[in-house]
Amino acid sequence: MYDYQKTNEYFAQVPGMMEELCEAELIELGAKNTKVAYRGVSFNADASVLYKINYTSRLTSRVLAPLISFRCNDTKLLRENALQIKWDNFFAVDQSFAITASVSNSRITNSLAASQYFKDGIVDYFRKVSNGKRPDVKLDNPDIRFNLHIDQNVATISLDTSGQSLHKRGYRLSSGDAPMQETLAAALIKISNWNGEKPLWDCMCGSGTILAEALMHYCRIPAQTLRKNFGFFYLPDFNKNIWNKVKNDCDKNIRPLPKGLIIGSDMSDIVLKMAEDNLSPLPYSDNIELTCQKFQQVEKFENGVLVTNPPYGIRLGTNEGAKLLFKELGDFIKQKCNGTSAFIYSGDPSLRKSIGLKTTKRIPLVNGKLEGVLFQIDSYDGSKKKYYNDFKNEDNSK
Repeated sequence: MYDYQKTNEYFAQVPGMMEELCEAELIELGAKNTKVAYRGVSFNADASVLYKINYTSRLTSRVLAPLISFRCNDTKLLRENALQIKWDNFFAVDQSFAITASVSNSRITNSLAASQYFKDGIVDYFRKVSNGKRPDVKLDNPDIRFNLHIDQNVATISLDTSGQSLHKRGYRLSSGDAPMQETLAAALIKISNWNGEKPLWDCMCGSGTILAEALMHYCRIPAQTLRKNFGFFYLPDFNKNIWNKVKNDCDKNIRPLPKGLIIGSDMSDIVLKMAEDNLSPLPYSDNIELTCQKFQQVEKFENGVLVTNPPYGIRLGTNEGAKLLFKELGDFIKQKCNGTSAFIYSGDPSLRKSIGLKTTKRIPLVNGKLEGVLFQIDSYDGSKKKYYNDFKNEDNSK
């Protein structure tokens, strides 16, 4: 038996700074005994919960199923231990595989060398049992993925039950500069606590990632509804009947989107066409209202939820241009968004000052490898002057 079969324990890899948010989601999906680690969460689950997490999680990047762990202070031990695993239980010699390796706090310091020795063990096993034939290594879209992690001189070999990273939903056909990662967009929707009681608007929607995640969230569309293959299909104890039931049960929860509940706008008709194309594979996307206009031209947006990722830096060209844009956004919220909660994500935290409004929350989040901050601003009637004064006092106190 492999380690995951003995313990029912798995490890979810998650985006940086989202560990606790992901842990809460995993618990909602049925995970037990969760434990937060750096960029991950360990948990216990039966097969149905494992499949459900891979199919529906909006925040998780990958889910690993540990196969074996062993003391390892020499790369040669990687090949020797890899030879002990019956790899043909997982995939055939005519299929391809890929390895992701990481090392920390160990005598082995080179992750590339570690992955090479691990790869040699897999290849040599197949040569032994398949009359000299061996599977190919394929970095892009392999049939199966394995993970090697070495920490404190202990190596853990796992099967990636997700396959391709779960942030890849399959709806994004095209994107502009520096697109927002899907898991981050889903996190913004989650943090906003938007439940469909108020309209949601992305006033600078770009290629539509926030709109897509809002649609999937409200309609209860599984995050991987467009995916055909998962890594857990290759587990030796994969149960197709359980998988079919999990998928059917999740799909039954899908509900329609009322027209006008989700709104997107952008000043660029080219970018807006990208958003329309990206949204088109998703059910009920036709009910999302898309308009080509600057937010400055909108008469008002009251009693709603505004979630947006304004362009900045590499997306806007100049820092002065970004400051002006954020100032105009702050003025718009102050003057035209009574009763609205605004959630603004920026990869440049210093732009908060340009908004000119007091922030209710500041939450650090990562977009790929770029660190940023989500600002929450609550705009209510009679509080505009208070916001401005509080903001000035807040900055003067620093």
